[in-house]
Amino acid sequence: MDFDKLLDEMENGPGFFKHNNFHIEKIDKLECIITADLTKNSMNPYNIVHGGLTFGLGDVTMGMLARANGKKAVTLNASINYLKAGTGKYLKAQAEIIKNGKTTCVLRANIYNDQEELIATMDSNYYYLD
Repeated sequence: MDFDKLLDEMENGPGFFKHNNFHIEKIDKLECIITADLTKNSMNPYNIVHGGLTFGLGDVTMGMLARANGKKAVTLNASINYLKAGTGKYLKAQAEIIKNGKTTCVLRANIYNDQEELIATMDSNYYYLD
């Protein structure tokens, strides 16, 4: 896997990643960490991070980790448990592979606020396209 090419595609390409102020902090075949800078556009009407942004951050982080293993992957299903309101300057998602198969993989992500407090957990299955 050419990690430099993958980083460039995500951070400099159009779309969801860039629009939501995501930044790859670490990526290898075992772990992916992505942060999201929070702005007023990240907030819901109660001035806490919108749950959709939190979900999207976890999904992108797990998807990047699946992709870091050299295959194109799409989400089959995902679930999230919100544990605490998202607040602060940024959120950080950390993903790990639970099981990597031939056509699917199972991943888990923990999402933290800028105080390193766990605010959400996610589990997901991804399907390999190739």
